[in-house]
Amino acid sequence: MTPDEQQLAKPPRARVSDPDLAPEEPRQKDYLSGFLAQKPAEQPAGEPGGAMYDAVIEALKDIFDPEIPVNIYDLGLIYGVDVTPDADVAITMTLTTPHCPVAETMPGEIEMRVGALPGVRDAQVNVTWDPPWDPSKMTDEARLELGML
Repeated sequence: MTPDEQQLAKPPRARVSDPDLAPEEPRQKDYLSGFLAQKPAEQPAGEPGGAMYDAVIEALKDIFDPEIPVNIYDLGLIYGVDVTPDADVAITMTLTTPHCPVAETMPGEIEMRVGALPGVRDAQVNVTWDPPWDPSKMTDEARLELGML
């Protein structure tokens, strides 16, 4: 071979011939079978996806704004849900307007409903006006319910 042919020649393929490196089991057709068989890691109860967090969200979805036939969670009135390891729940929320007729009663109702959930030690609602609520905070389900889609 000429030097030019040697540069263009394909190198030999790498092969594993060491018996210590060979797999003990033959390769399976579905390479993802082990990955797919794994169970997801257990979520802490107070984290999104955890049992306590999900129970709080479901309780919030049972509370409806009296003027709008949509629950307060889908309306976008809930800005945050924090669950501590001691099962204390802090909810940050707003209302559609500062002059909302349920401004005095809604936080108390939320505290009562969330506080009644099994395992919840204490529930506290913090009302904020920053950022102010606007219709863009609603879920698509809420918009569909109100005929805004």
